[in-house]
Amino acid sequence: MVVANISDFRKDIKSYFDRVAKNFDTLIINRGKESGIVVMSLEEYNSLMATSYELSSRKNEQRLDSAIDKLKNGKSFQKDLIEE
Repeated sequence: MVVANISDFRKDIKSYFDRVAKNFDTLIINRGKESGIVVMSLEEYNSLMATSYELSSRKNEQRLDSAIDKLKNGKSFQKDLIEE
């Protein structure tokens, strides 16, 4: 995570954006008392939204928890894909 104030961000906006895009850093721009902006790569944002969607319903959350438990307890299995 990178933190910058608005003045530093304005001075070197390109390098901040490059760092976020290349290193998957999250940038927090402080704008004063209890005010800020978060900048992240599109890939990171899409991942966050996908996770949020997967956990948006209790049923999906339970399925994921069950799959994780099976994997941890050695009760998972592997299947080969049938290619035609």
